[in-house]
Amino acid sequence: MEYNHREIEKKWQKFWEENQTYKTEIDPSKPKYYVLDMFPYPSGAGLHVGHPLGYIASDIISRYKRLKGFNVLHPMGFDSFGLPAEQYAIQTGQHPAITTEQNINTFISQLKNIGFSYDWSREIRTSDPNYYKWTQWIFMQLFNHYYDRTADKALPISHLVEQFAQGGSAAVNAVCDEDVAEFSAEEWNAMSEKEQQLVLLKYRFTFPEESFVNWCPGLGTVLSNDEVKDGVSERGGFPVERKLMKQWSMRITAYADRLLSGLDTIDWPEPLKEQQRNWIGRSQGASVKFAVDGQDKLIEVFTTRVDTIYGVSFMVLAPEHEWAAELTTTNQKSDVEAYIKWAASRSEVDRMAEKKVSGVFTGSYCINPFNGEKVPIYLADYVLAGYGTGAVMGVPSGDQRDWNFATHFNLPIIPILDSQKDTDQQADNTKEGHYINSGIINGMTYQEATETLIKWLEERKLGKGKVQYRLRNAVFSRQRYWGEPVPAYFKDGVPYLIDEADLPLALPKIDKYLPTETGEPPLGRAEGWKYKGEYDYELSTMPGWAGSSWYWYRYMDPQNNEAFASKEAIDYWQRIDFYLGGSEHATGHLLYSRFWNKFLKDLGLVPHEEFAAKLVNQGMIQGRSNFVYRVKSPLAPNGGTVTHPVFVSYGLKDQYETTKLHVDVNMVENDVLDTQAFKNWREDFANAEFILEDGKYICGWEVEKMSKSKYNVVNPDTIVDKYGADTLRMYEMFLGPLTDAKPWNTNGISGTSNFLRKFWRLFFEDQTGKSKLVDAEPTADELKVLHRTIKRVEEDIERYSFNTVVSTFMIGVNELSDLKCHKKAILKEMVILLSPYAPHITEELWTALGNEAGTLTTAPFPVFEPSYLVESSFEYPIQINGKVRANLAFPVDMSKEDIEQSVLANDTVQKWLEGKAPKKVVVVPKRIVNVVL
Repeated sequence: MEYNHREIEKKWQKFWEENQTYKTEIDPSKPKYYVLDMFPYPSGAGLHVGHPLGYIASDIISRYKRLKGFNVLHPMGFDSFGLPAEQYAIQTGQHPAITTEQNINTFISQLKNIGFSYDWSREIRTSDPNYYKWTQWIFMQLFNHYYDRTADKALPISHLVEQFAQGGSAAVNAVCDEDVAEFSAEEWNAMSEKEQQLVLLKYRFTFPEESFVNWCPGLGTVLSNDEVKDGVSERGGFPVERKLMKQWSMRITAYADRLLSGLDTIDWPEPLKEQQRNWIGRSQGASVKFAVDGQDKLIEVFTTRVDTIYGVSFMVLAPEHEWAAELTTTNQKSDVEAYIKWAASRSEVDRMAEKKVSGVFTGSYCINPFNGEKVPIYLADYVLAGYGTGAVMGVPSGDQRDWNFATHFNLPIIPILDSQKDTDQQADNTKEGHYINSGIINGMTYQEATETLIKWLEERKLGKGKVQYRLRNAVFSRQRYWGEPVPAYFKDGVPYLIDEADLPLALPKIDKYLPTETGEPPLGRAEGWKYKGEYDYELSTMPGWAGSSWYWYRYMDPQNNEAFASKEAIDYWQRIDFYLGGSEHATGHLLYSRFWNKFLKDLGLVPHEEFAAKLVNQGMIQGRSNFVYRVKSPLAPNGGTVTHPVFVSYGLKDQYETTKLHVDVNMVENDVLDTQAFKNWREDFANAEFILEDGKYICGWEVEKMSKSKYNVVNPDTIVDKYGADTLRMYEMFLGPLTDAKPWNTNGISGTSNFLRKFWRLFFEDQTGKSKLVDAEPTADELKVLHRTIKRVEEDIERYSFNTVVSTFMIGVNELSDLKCHKKAILKEMVILLSPYAPHITEELWTALGNEAGTLTTAPFPVFEPSYLVESSFEYPIQINGKVRANLAFPVDMSKEDIEQSVLANDTVQKWLEGKAPKKVVVVPKRIVNVVL
C-alpha cells in the first residue's frame, strides 16, 4: 500500500466528523484540560501558512493531553463582528452577515483540511444573536454595579442607593468620577429621578461620557489606538483626528490594583505582563491645584515629585484641554488655533513617541500655590487630555523632557537640590541632597520634604497625597453597524436598560451602512427603531473587544438559553489551562478580558480571578519574498529601445541598471522562476524576455511580513494538497521554537515529507505495499530507541519545545530503519507518540497494526521505562602507545583486572604488541584502556 496523503487525510477527516471523535462532554471521572486558541477574525483572505502555527501547537497539546488521560476541551469559534465586513458592505451594499458567513465557511474548510481536533459542536460566533444576547446581558450587569472600595469588589447599584439614602455621599467609599459633588442623605432623597440617575452614572461600571477618541471621518467611526498607524487608519489609510465625543465607557480603572496584583498569580510571558504593568502605570504622588491668574479656575496636576514644586517654571496643557480656548489671549489666538488643529491630526502613539519639541504659549498664567509666582501656561502635544488631568507642571531642572521644552522656549531652569549638577546642560532627577530655592522645605531631605508639602496642601485643601494610574476608562462604543447593539435607551437624556426579557436586542435592517445625513451612526437609519415604540435606542454599537472578553465560558455550554453557561459546566471546566495567541493583544483583549473576568468573579458567577492560568505567545511566521529584476531602458541589438519588459537573473543583475519587483512566490520553486507562469501572471508581462543563468531565471529573496502586497502569501491548502496536512503540521513545528519569529521557506518542506514516507516504510514494502509488520519480541537496541524517544518527546512537549520533538522523531525513525525494525510492539508505541503531530498517517497505521478505528485518540501515552536506557556494556577504545588500535566491548560491571586480562588476550592487541610485554595498562572505567609499551 503506497502512502497517499490525499486519500488518507480525507478518509480520516471524514471519519472524525461522522463519528464526532472530538466531541467533548463533562466527565467527572477524568481530570479536565481546557486548551484554547485566541478568537480568530474570519477575514476574506482566509488563512495563510503563518496563521496555523499556533493552532497546530495547541492541537498537539490537546491530542497529547487526551493520550495522558485528560478530558480535553478544545473548541473553535469566530470573532465575527468587525470593520472589514462592514467596509465591504458599504462598498457593495451586501449585508455584513453574508460576507461573514462566506468567510467563516472558508475558514472552517481550511481548518478541517489541516486536521485539527476541535469540538465543532461547540462553535460560537460573536455576531450570532444567541451569543451576543449574553454579551448584552453582561453589559447590563456592569451598568447595574459599582466598585465598593471597602468591600473591594463590585456591588449592586441598589446597595449604593441605600447608602446614599441613609448617609449621603459621605457614607460611600467607592470608585467614581473625580467631579462628584458631596451631598447629604436629605439632599439625595430630595433629588428628582433624573438628578439621581445622573449621579449614579458617575459610579456605574459602564456609562456614557464625553471623551477624546480617535475619530476617522473616512470610515465614519471611532478607532482604537491599535487601529491607528502613523496618524491614519490601519484599514484604508484614512486620516484620523482626536475628537471629543459622547461615548460609552467602561470603568476598568476600578480594577487597576487587582489587575496589577493578579499578574503575579498567572503563568504568562514576563514581557507581556510587564507591558500590562506599564499600561496600568501605578504612581504614588500628589495632586496640586494651581489657580489661573485673573480667572476663577483651578488647574489640577498629578505629580510623583511634589518635592520639585518650587522648580516649576511653566505649565503645559493638552491641546484638546477643555479650557484651551478660554485661556488663550487675543494675541495668541491664531497661533493656538493652528497648533490645536495640527495636534488633532496626530495619534496618541505618535504624540507620545515624538522627540521633537513643540508647543504654543496661551498668553495666560497660573499661580504656584507655594510661592505665589506666576507660571506661563503652554499647550503641547506630549500632554494628552485623557491621561491624568490633561495638565503637567514643568520642572526643567529635574525632568529631561521639561528641560528640553524650557530650553526650546527660553524658560527658567531653577535648581532645587544642592546635589543637582550641570542643570544648564541637562536635567538631573536626583532625590539626594538637601533642598535649595524651595521655601518651606529648604534644607530638608526628600522624604521629609514630600511629607511636609503634602500636609501643607491637604491643610489648605489645595491638593492631597494620591495614587494615580496611567490606565484610563475604556471607550466602549463604535459608530458602526456591524457590532453588538447596546441594550440601552434614553429617556429625558438619561440612559436606561431595556428589560432583560427583551434580550437579545438584535440589529435592525437599514438601507445602507453609512452614517445618516445628519451625522448619526448607521443605526440611525433604522425606521421606527425605538424601545417600546417611544424611546430612542443607543445608536452606537459595542467595540470589537466586547464579545471576545468572555467567550471561553460560552464554549463550556454553547447551547444554553438560560445563562451564559451553567454552573455545572463552569464548575467543571473552571478556566483555560493553556491559552495561545499573539502578544499584540497585551493591552487590548488580554487586559479587557481580565477586567470582565474579575467582575464576573465578584458577582459569584465564575470561580477564578484570572481566566487563563497559562498563556503562550507564538512567534510570527514571516514571508520569504522573491524578486525579479527588470532592466531599465534595455537596448535592442540594432541600438533601438526595447519596449517589452526584460528581466535579468539574480546573479547577473549587477551588470545592468535594474528595478527590483516582488513576484508571486507560488510561481517560484527553490528560487527558480517558472517563466511561463510569470508571463501569464500579468498582461504587461506577457511578452517578457529573460536573461538567464545556466538556462534558469534565479530570483532574489528577502524575509518580510507575509502580505498580499508582497506576493509572498502561501496558502496552506496548496501545501496540504502537494505535501499533506501532516507534513505541514510537522514542518511548521520544525521551523524553530514556537515563540520565535521565523521565515517560511517551502524549499525545506520536502525533508519533513520524506520523514513521513520513511516512517510509512517501516510498516509497508515500498513497491508491493505488502505489510512488513511482525509479532516478534523487541531487541534491547529497539527498546532503547523507543524509550529514549518516549522520554524526549514527553519532556519536550511538556515544556512546549515542539520543534525539538520533530528532531527526536526523525532520529528515532532513522535508528529503527537502520535496525530494520518492523515489530508491532515497537511501532505501536511510535504511532501513539507521533499522533499529536501527524494525526492522519498515524490513524491509518494504527488500524494497520490491527487496532479498532478511532481508538488512537484515547490510547494511553507510552510509559517511559528508565531500565531500557541503562547500558549493560561499554565499548572501550583501546590505545597502544597513544593510538587507538581497537574497540572492545565489556560489561559495565567488569573489574579493571578482568578488563586488562581480556584486552591483553585479544588477537588484535597481541598483533600490535609484537610479543613485547607492556610496561603498564591503564583502565579508566567506561572511558578508555591505554596500553603503554
